[in-house]
Amino acid sequence: MTYTPKKQPNRLQQPRTVLFVAFPDVGLLDLTGAQTVFWAASKYMEQRGLPGYVRHTVSMDGGLIHSVEGVGVQTDALRTFRNRAIDTIVVPGSPHITDVLEHSTKLVGWLGRSADKARRIASVCSGAFLLAQAGLLEGKRAATHWAMCDMLEERFPAISIDRDAIFVQQGKMWTSAGVSAGIDLALAMVEADCGRDIAMKVARELVVFLKRPGGQSQFSVMLQSQTEDSAAFDSLHAWITDNLDSEELTVDFLAEKVNMSPRNFARVYKQKTGRTPAKAVEIFRLEAARRLLEESGRNVEQIARQCGFGDEERMRITFQRNLAVSPSDYRKRFAA
Repeated sequence: MTYTPKKQPNRLQQPRTVLFVAFPDVGLLDLTGAQTVFWAASKYMEQRGLPGYVRHTVSMDGGLIHSVEGVGVQTDALRTFRNRAIDTIVVPGSPHITDVLEHSTKLVGWLGRSADKARRIASVCSGAFLLAQAGLLEGKRAATHWAMCDMLEERFPAISIDRDAIFVQQGKMWTSAGVSAGIDLALAMVEADCGRDIAMKVARELVVFLKRPGGQSQFSVMLQSQTEDSAAFDSLHAWITDNLDSEELTVDFLAEKVNMSPRNFARVYKQKTGRTPAKAVEIFRLEAARRLLEESGRNVEQIARQCGFGDEERMRITFQRNLAVSPSDYRKRFAA
């Protein structure tokens, strides 16, 4: 995690205005996840006789905006907030973010002009592209959905992409990873404003972690491998999956399985899949262990042996290296 409150929260003295920006094809959960956090925080603050957040869903011209899922959302026009104090602006993303960018010149301009007026500006998922287009992330670290990191880096090379972060705070700019990570980001902002107790109450109500273990890589390791040009090794991958407990999963042995020299196999495999053969074997074992931790009643030592780690300690080291969480903690979070 890349954010830790370093001082006592700045307790709300008066209601703070939070704008949630909508646009055609906005991702609904990107928008409503963070909204729900601020709504719940306001409820708990008001129970204590303290001011909470005044929340508005806005768009450039107001009116009905349809999300990418087809849900209509009623919005206020941004111009109605021209002379009002704005505390926080939250910009959600869209799976069609490249098309959104082409049709959001006015919105991008408004974001650029609002940077000096709002106390903080946040993006959820691919909403980071809108902040980047407005020039608000230049020279800063930022997060976005794991599947869009390469695109963000290519389009905006002046941004340092944190590929594993759930969210990143850089001064007044906050960015989060994909979709549900917007809830994590909103909880962190509530904690900074209202204190840990309120943030914890919200997290409990929403049945989420206040600070989830691990980074976004825990959800993307195998999904990302499926997007790479690795079809040439599909049969090899199937064989590896069926033989994870084998001690023969070496470069030499795998090269022989595909009728290639070890040196050529290692080079071509890295070129096609983006990782070394040894790393691939580790990831396949990790994925198998994850499934068993989630779905089986076997103990950790048994799973370690079945997946080819040899012992529990080696599996623990692999989990920490790749997911930043121990096998036991992973099971507590994800077991059925």
